[in-house]
Amino acid sequence: MKYYFLGIDNGGTLSKAAIFDEKGVQISSASTSVSMITPHEGFTERDMDELFSSTALVIKKAIADAHINSSQIKAVACTGHGKGLYTWGKDNKPNGNGIISTDTRAYRYPLLWEKEGILDKVFAKTCQNVLACQPVSLLRWMKDNNPKQYDSIQYIFEVKDYIRFRLTGVAMAEITDMSGTNLLNLKSKQYDDELLDLFGISEIKEALSPLAQSSEVCGFITKEAALITGLKEGTVVAGGMFDIDASAIAMDITNEDHIAVIGGTWSINEYISKKPILNKSVMMNSLYCLDDYYLIEESSPTSASNHAWFVKNFLAEESQEAKQKGIHPYAYCDNLAQHIAPDEQHIMFLPFLYGSNYNPQAKASLIGLSSHHTKSHMIRSVLEGIVFTHMIHLEKLLLNRTSTKSIRLAGGVTASPLWTQIFADITHIPVGVIKTGELGALGAAMSAAVASGVYRDLTEAAKEMTKIQTLIEPQEKYRHIYDEKYSQYKEVVNALDPLWIKF
Repeated sequence: MKYYFLGIDNGGTLSKAAIFDEKGVQISSASTSVSMITPHEGFTERDMDELFSSTALVIKKAIADAHINSSQIKAVACTGHGKGLYTWGKDNKPNGNGIISTDTRAYRYPLLWEKEGILDKVFAKTCQNVLACQPVSLLRWMKDNNPKQYDSIQYIFEVKDYIRFRLTGVAMAEITDMSGTNLLNLKSKQYDDELLDLFGISEIKEALSPLAQSSEVCGFITKEAALITGLKEGTVVAGGMFDIDASAIAMDITNEDHIAVIGGTWSINEYISKKPILNKSVMMNSLYCLDDYYLIEESSPTSASNHAWFVKNFLAEESQEAKQKGIHPYAYCDNLAQHIAPDEQHIMFLPFLYGSNYNPQAKASLIGLSSHHTKSHMIRSVLEGIVFTHMIHLEKLLLNRTSTKSIRLAGGVTASPLWTQIFADITHIPVGVIKTGELGALGAAMSAAVASGVYRDLTEAAKEMTKIQTLIEPQEKYRHIYDEKYSQYKEVVNALDPLWIKF
């Protein structure tokens, strides 16, 4: 009998499930959106029961679409967005709504803790700055603003740990996810009472679930979960991992040779290191899913979603016609933009529609338009501008590395050969393209494959289940041109920085 692995991925907007075989071939996938609840400005929540029901629905559909018996699924694992907060109540029900990682209600707490000199003490233990969307900030906000809900907490979860709990009935906190919460001491790799005291939330110590490893068996599908998901009762459920870990391991990031870049809704740029970066030059240190490695991350919501917005608003009719002819919208855009050489357009696109890696008040912009410019020029500027923003992150990472063999690239950007080439040309680093439908779910499936005993460890699983489609070399003839354009890009962004407050 052939066996398969199920990866479940809950991001900020979608619940996904995908089934893979032992070689990482995706057999089926399913996804559905989950309603976002915004009761007040800065609040982004979702109903926890609806979230689980939606997840159960996509699991059942993925199994049906795979045309396999659920007994062939050897193991299951979850991944999902980091940060945010999902609490389970002492009445054995969801304790209010789950809070998504885009929530900003607790923005005052990191500012307060900085003023009080607490952040330096925290950084010495967690190797992280404190964000408003992390559980520590949200828990403190809840304590001060909704003490009844705070006092009702039985378990504190990240989103994928919550889903695993609903599948198994066992409360566990997987370590890579918890390492991005500021609840965990990254040096001892344990919870730390002093951290809870510094944040003023020492009461929740008992609500912190036991820590688990990514490929550890953390329970089994219950009879109740089997009935609503179509999974077989007793199926192994692994710890899973933080989505940035899942994406990296699915790209075979198992040593320090490569940098992982994901161009999707977010610009994710990361590598692994035996030591955390303590000079505060990078956004995040967290524990990786491989023992003894840290994950060093730079990210912002400035990537391919900006291109999708441009296509939707300015090329909707043309791209729809192309799609009806079997042409991918990105291929249509490539056909237009490839006729414009890098030195034939100097429009600067700032991909800040959904946020910025500079200034939270920054806005998206096309700068330098003149009457001779066409849609082809603008498309090229959009592709380049998004890569320039990735490069801002990559520069910070590269300053802390001695060498990089290649960038491993995944996400929506890989649907565009031109865009992939632009990545290589701007970064001056060879780009290895990773093609899989559901990258995060694949990483989760790898942890399931290890937990089930099919592979010895995640390194072996990655070698067997990751497929690098092609390697794109940078074109040396464009080096000088792109270096100048990138320098100009940074000048434009810096010049506009003090003006955004007026918009």
